[in-house]
Parts: sequence; structure tokens; C-alpha cells
Amino acid sequence: MTSRARRRIAVMTTVGCLLGMAPIATWAQSFPEERTTAPKITVAQSTTKSKKEAKAKAEKVHKIAIQVAENNPALMNLAMNNAGNIVAHYKKLGEKAVVEIVTFGPGLHMLREDTAHTAVKQRVQQTALETPEIAFYACANTQANMSKQEGKEVKVITEAKITPSGVVRLAELQGQGYAYIRP
Repeated sequence: MTSRARRRIAVMTTVGCLLGMAPIATWAQSFPEERTTAPKITVAQSTTKSKKEAKAKAEKVHKIAIQVAENNPALMNLAMNNAGNIVAHYKKLGEKAVVEIVTFGPGLHMLREDTAHTAVKQRVQQTALETPEIAFYACANTQANMSKQEGKEVKVITEAKITPSGVVRLAELQGQGYAYIRP
């Protein structure tokens, strides 16, 4: 019996006597002898474990939702920079990431056909083409309100998907485990 096990038994005996509990023989049986060597792992077990870890890593998907609610080209570009950096980071690790950029309110200008800033619009189109892990969503409520205020139909670029409500979309994504980013 190791010195550590003897110390445990001594402490348990003292505590047990003070509390009027079972004799030490009962306590001693609950402490198995300590291991002096690490368990042996075969090469086959190690390879199987590595394959399982690699498969789990490849199947893991990092989910991120990014909000754009301002008509600010610098903020729009920052949102796209963040999205691109996230996807690139996880690709380097051999993992997957999906990013949704959700626009509403004044942020809808990022995806409007007629008022999107030229450089931002081109970048959205290029990103949608080259990086399928990044999706762009436009708020239908904002689109309808802008159409009503401007007295004309407000169209969004073809790369954007329409969601009934941008705010609700963000809330639903958070409920699905998406991390929420507001640049």
C-alpha cells in the first residue's frame, strides 16, 4: 500500500470515528491502489483516436452572424474584412466556418442595387462569388419601408438573400448557436 493510500485511510478513520461511521476496513476497500505507470495504448488505438479527432475537427462548423445597421462604407468594409478573416482562420486550422452578414435599417444600403457604394457593391459581389461560406442578407421590412418613403421599388443586388426581418434573423441565428458580431 502506498503512503498516499495510508494517509487517506488515516484521515478517513479519524473522520469516520468522529462521525460514528463504518469501520476502516469498509473505507479502505473504496480506494483502489494507485497506478504507478500510464495505461498502455496500442498503435491501433492511437490511430483510431487520431482519425476520430480529425473527423470531429473537420465536421465542426463555426457559425458567425455579423450585423450591419449603418450606411457607412468603412463599417461595411470592416464587416467584410471580419467575415473573410474568420473564414481564412478556420480554413488554416482545417475547420469550417459559415458567416452571415445581415443588413437592416440604414445598413441596407450595403446591398441596395441603386445606392450601394460602388467599391462596397463590387466587393460584396466578388466575395459572394469567391467565398461561398459568406452569405449576405437584406431585411425585407427595411426594404419595404424605404420603398414606401422613396415612392419607388427598392431593389437589392442579386447576391443578397431577403430575410423577412433582419433583427429577427440575427436573433434566430443566435438561437442556433451563431456568435454575434457587431463591428
